[in-house]
Amino acid sequence: MAREYRSQSLDRTLRTMHTAVPGIVASVVVNIDGLLVAAYPSGGDDDALDNPTGTPQVAAMAATLMGLAERTLRRLEQGHLSRLVLESEEGIMIIYPAGRAALAVLVRRDVKPGRVLYAASRARDEVIEILGG
Repeated sequence: MAREYRSQSLDRTLRTMHTAVPGIVASVVVNIDGLLVAAYPSGGDDDALDNPTGTPQVAAMAATLMGLAERTLRRLEQGHLSRLVLESEEGIMIIYPAGRAALAVLVRRDVKPGRVLYAASRARDEVIEILGG
């Protein structure tokens, strides 16, 4: 059996999460420096209107949000960040720390949060394993 590249493993993980919860609009894996590691559906500057979550700018913003949340919790002596949830009129974004990376998931507002949280936490565990903790 051929060994899978990290990018292929991450793509498979994100695709599986999207299949498990149809209301997930998009997801990205970013490193702690804000660089885009993986996106599903894949996106970028060329198709930023079709999938804005797959752009480098969104990756950088997700990493910044996670960093601010972690520093705030540390300052308040509340322990480590488990997840960051942003709710808006149109949807929900959940950001999970994943070792030296983060998994950000954008979900439609009408999706049951329990299914998303379960699928995203499993995907986060896989991301940690793929990227080596």
